[in-house]
Amino acid sequence: MNNIIAVTMGDPAGIGPEIILKSLATGELSGAPVVVVGCAQTFKRIQALNLTPCAELRVIDRVSEASFAPGVINILDEPLDDPDSLAPGVVQAQAGDLAYRCVRRATELAMAGEVKAIATAPLNKEALHMGGHLYPGHTELLAHLTDSKDYAMVLYTDKLKVIHVTTHIALRKFLDTLNQDRVKTVIRVADSFLKRVGYENPRIAVAGVNPHAGENGLFGDEEIKTVGPAVVSMKAEGLNVTGPCPPDTVFMQCHEGMYDIVVAMYHDQGHIPLKLLGFYDGVNITAGLPFIRTSADHGTAFDIAWTGIAKPESMAISIKLAMQITRE
Repeated sequence: MNNIIAVTMGDPAGIGPEIILKSLATGELSGAPVVVVGCAQTFKRIQALNLTPCAELRVIDRVSEASFAPGVINILDEPLDDPDSLAPGVVQAQAGDLAYRCVRRATELAMAGEVKAIATAPLNKEALHMGGHLYPGHTELLAHLTDSKDYAMVLYTDKLKVIHVTTHIALRKFLDTLNQDRVKTVIRVADSFLKRVGYENPRIAVAGVNPHAGENGLFGDEEIKTVGPAVVSMKAEGLNVTGPCPPDTVFMQCHEGMYDIVVAMYHDQGHIPLKLLGFYDGVNITAGLPFIRTSADHGTAFDIAWTGIAKPESMAISIKLAMQITRE
């Protein structure tokens, strides 16, 4: 059975290439069934700086040519327009375009069944836009490429899992567009996703929007008009869902084992507790796609790009999780 994982380079001017090399050159993932989609010349430039463990960078044209052995990293070359001009730590159009092309190629491989899942290194949204690709981030880009309608961002650690109703929109727009259908969709996606990764009866908590989940309308009525009715509707469908829950306590309750996942209403509501409790081992997953997609749960870190100090743990864990889920 094909259990090959495609790993995308992300923004080549960021820490993505470095953490990929560190993840795959030695240790548990050395020789794993992984193909990297990215600019081979940039990987070679970074390796020449002696910032990462040494490995054989094997350039291939097709997944079928990959040879998995310790110390060998297979690269499907997706070259930069002008690789010699690439400057680390700088927002550049060619870097944003490359990040897009890597995701597109990996998606095509997954949809064709040549790889089982993809793990993505971080891209830079400004560079992505400069390159002509106007997506808010990986989640929306992958949904577009796969024509997926019901999807959501999941942040995943062993003890805390968070799924988001909205992500990359302004808070004011979030309040103006919040609706029952989207909340119900995300609850269903959460249930399906957890069942896919081994939870027989997922326990889902739904965070409120306002302080203390609105305090019966004292601090806002979104819980009464929108979130609460969505939870009631999902209970009627047989899902094990609780809410609206006060946002200031529900994430710790999940972390301590009361729930299996929390439905967060907006980006920072879910990201702040997850990154506080699992910054180095958190994984970003897009739930609702035709295939598994995981990602390092951090940004491009331009300030430390190509310096050798970037930590590879989240990238490595995202690859391992993609492998684990596909095996299961």
